Amino acid sequence: MENVENKTYNKESGFGTTPVYLTAISTILGAILFLRFGYATGMLGLIGVIFIIILGHAITIPTAFAISEISTNTRVEGGGEYFIISRSFGLKIGSTIGIALYVSQAISVAFYIIAFTEAFEPLFEWWKRKFEFELPRQVISVPALCFLSYIILKKGTGLGMKLLYIVNAILILSLLFFFIGKPITENASGNVVIDNMKFLNKDSFFVIFAICFPAFTGITAGVGLSGDLRNPAKSIPAGTIAGTFTGLIVYLLVVWKLAISAPAGDLVGNQLIMSKIAVWGAIIIPIGLASCTFSSAIGSIIVAPRTLQAIALDKSFPVRRINDFLAYGKGKTREPINSYIVTFLIALVFVIMGNVNAVAGIISMFFLISYGTLCLISFLNHFGAPPSYRPRFKSKWYISLGGFLLSVWVMFRIDSLYTVLSYAVIVVLYLIVEHYNKDQKGLVNIFKGSIFQLNRRLQVYMQKNHSGLDDEEWRPAAICISQNSFEREKVLELMKWISHKHGFGTYFHYIEGYYSKQTYIESRKIFAQLIAQRERGNSLYIDTMISPSYTSAIAQVIQSPSISGMENNMVIFEYDKNNTDELVRILENINLVKSGEFDICILGSSNFPVKYRNGIHVWTRAVDEKNTNLMILLGYIILSHPDWNKSYIKIFNISPAGKEKETKKDLEERIATGRLPVTLTNIEIVTFVENQTTGESIVEHSKYAGLTIIGFREEIIKHNPLTFFDDFGGIGDVLFVNASTSRNIN
Repeated sequence: MENVENKTYNKESGFGTTPVYLTAISTILGAILFLRFGYATGMLGLIGVIFIIILGHAITIPTAFAISEISTNTRVEGGGEYFIISRSFGLKIGSTIGIALYVSQAISVAFYIIAFTEAFEPLFEWWKRKFEFELPRQVISVPALCFLSYIILKKGTGLGMKLLYIVNAILILSLLFFFIGKPITENASGNVVIDNMKFLNKDSFFVIFAICFPAFTGITAGVGLSGDLRNPAKSIPAGTIAGTFTGLIVYLLVVWKLAISAPAGDLVGNQLIMSKIAVWGAIIIPIGLASCTFSSAIGSIIVAPRTLQAIALDKSFPVRRINDFLAYGKGKTREPINSYIVTFLIALVFVIMGNVNAVAGIISMFFLISYGTLCLISFLNHFGAPPSYRPRFKSKWYISLGGFLLSVWVMFRIDSLYTVLSYAVIVVLYLIVEHYNKDQKGLVNIFKGSIFQLNRRLQVYMQKNHSGLDDEEWRPAAICISQNSFEREKVLELMKWISHKHGFGTYFHYIEGYYSKQTYIESRKIFAQLIAQRERGNSLYIDTMISPSYTSAIAQVIQSPSISGMENNMVIFEYDKNNTDELVRILENINLVKSGEFDICILGSSNFPVKYRNGIHVWTRAVDEKNTNLMILLGYIILSHPDWNKSYIKIFNISPAGKEKETKKDLEERIATGRLPVTLTNIEIVTFVENQTTGESIVEHSKYAGLTIIGFREEIIKHNPLTFFDDFGGIGDVLFVNASTSRNIN
């Protein structure tokens, strides 16, 4: 995990574990608890609300564990969740999720201020009775937001922390008075009427879950103070986990008390039903609601600007002036003044909207994305097992994976359209961030460790269980070595075609010389050039090979293991058809390669461009039976590449006179049995003409082919091979094929 300095960290503030806990618990035991748990209990019944609490904590507890784990592995500095995500997934992903997280935190300020206004419900009712019109909620919420922002701007985080102690004391007192309160409905015999203990209205479960989920989002509120903590590795796990389990216990007790204290009708119809149950409820519950919502707003307005400031300090925004403006910090503690102002303006917009449920739905989506991401980080670190991941607090991989999957599943169950739109926003944000931050780590870094582990385990498994692939499972695992990577690209194209869909290819650029620091540096430069010029979608694996001779290089290459998990089974050479010396060097090493039972392909490159529309011509002969199926299979594999999208395979067979029908029937059966995309009209029998060489027949029919595939036998290598290979100078690119054994085309 990357540990990058972040200037928002300042240990002079010196906060310990208690502020983390208080910030979390005051947000957990907040607006939803007072305003929506009664409604949820009335709508779903006690069992239904317990399921909501369990499901919510099935997401938040793995998230709390993930945060605790990550924060004890690296020093968590300013930015809280953003810092964790960005230093785990890189700044591109971190900035993308961080921006979405910041927006949800800023909206949370508005949410809590709107909920704070509900504490003044008696005032609004009195006004309506007195003056016969409804007073807009904004007459309380807008001044409250302005007052809160003024306090934080003028007095800073320190005053906010002091207020948290006061409001949490009031919160505890109001809950105590609620628990000692009596049921509000009794029948004639004096017994409590209980009509909401079952699971009711199951179809509305996820709608109500979305409304209630912000109640669970307080678990990460304290993480946002990371830059102001003396020891984040200690305070974040302790405060976060303690707050999470405190919330779980209080939630279960509150819904149980609600269920046994009021009928469903009263619970649904009165959002301040707790005030009817609690001792002195008309006074103490509105005060408790006002205190907890105001404290939650304090926590959000302290955390959100710090997230924004941390994003700006990483220069994630496309305009430098924006980054400089938002990153500005005042004083020794670097209070994010400008980020406070931006947060205030965003919150003000949503406060003016004034709808608690609508705002709650938006918050739920973006918090679920953030929580899922944090759980995914933990899981990938467990699965990828990087040596640098050594947290002092350890969760389990299946807990983190469960938290991630639940987050995604719940989002779709709440609202599929909102989920798709939320992820669409994330994608757009990523593309913008990626465009302006090309030098930062991106998507490739997310799964690097996990892919490494998966690849390692698959290769070990395949090696352990390898008993020789059946003929019907054969696919090329080709290796190629060449010095001419930048002079001639056709062999790279051939390797690309082979490795696109059905096969695997490894290309080695050969550097002649002894292994030394100088040749190593040269190899790295060449490697970087080859990677840079490889187009997107190319599945060819590229490397370099330093060796004192061509023969020793081939010996090294054919003994090298394949990273595909299967053994290499094909060696591809290439030469310029106008340079006989290159061909001679290849032919001198054929027997070396044949010792390893490899299939051998030799590409004779011409100076003509590849004419894809003219098709792939495969030439077969009765005396070349062992190579026939491999040539046809290679034609099919090459044809699957998009370069050959509008092309075709045409099969020719040079047949002795009188055996044309028999030969054509045999080829048609091969094609039908092998289910190959070769039409019968693309099978042509060429009658052997006396005094005409094989090369002359092939040149006559395949002069303009995109690629011509021809077989060659071992006997040709032993008896004047140059005569055979030079016989095809009149056509374009030729792929000569020699199979180690006959392949099954079924």
